[in-house]
Amino acid sequence: MGRDGDGKKMMGCPVKLSVVVPCYNEFNTVLDVLAAIKKAPVLIHEIIVVDDCSTDGTREKLQGITDPLVRVIYQDRNRGKGAALRTGFSEVTGDVVVIQDADLEYDPQEYPRLLKPIVDNKADVVYGSRFLGNDAHRVVYFWHYVGNKFLTLLSNAFTNINLTDMETCYKMFRVDVLRSIRLVEDRFGIEPEFTAKVAGKKWRIYEVGISYYGRTYLEGKKIGWKDGFRAIYVILKYGLYSGG
Repeated sequence: MGRDGDGKKMMGCPVKLSVVVPCYNEFNTVLDVLAAIKKAPVLIHEIIVVDDCSTDGTREKLQGITDPLVRVIYQDRNRGKGAALRTGFSEVTGDVVVIQDADLEYDPQEYPRLLKPIVDNKADVVYGSRFLGNDAHRVVYFWHYVGNKFLTLLSNAFTNINLTDMETCYKMFRVDVLRSIRLVEDRFGIEPEFTAKVAGKKWRIYEVGISYYGRTYLEGKKIGWKDGFRAIYVILKYGLYSGG
């Protein structure tokens, strides 16, 4: 279902990349992440930060930003990553969108790796897989790894695609992909929901290997076992999704 005409236009001019940054209680890392995004070796069209009602001083840090490249949106209550992403997506004006968490687990220097299949008109959606290739990976939690592999396998079984890392933060996609689906999940369930809906629409999905600098819970990691059970529910709910 790829749009060949749009792909050819991308190949002939710089792609305007919109970076959507969902953010909740990332006082120690949010400004470093924004600085890293600006240093990425691609044309950054805009950075849209959605603060999900942080309570640790993150909001006050964001209020000090004067860079016109960065737009900050403040949620009036904490609603979850999915809700923050939907808010950010509604403000996107670029050609291609990438999700960037406000921690330091993913490296914006790898944007070109994700962007290339889209610019080459081979992909509409690109996942940055933590389990492909030989890039650096911090060793953290065994059961997180097992849970991720299980959720990816279950998602693959229902969508009939062969991802290695459905739960990755790094998802890059053309803006028309975003406009073709309606996302409703408020928390981390947006990951399997997005996957089911783009698979249901038959968009061309690629994976590329990325590095990963995972955090511990003491360092601020937020996803937990309740999110895993919700992901199973979401996979079952949208697994037979047929588009629309």
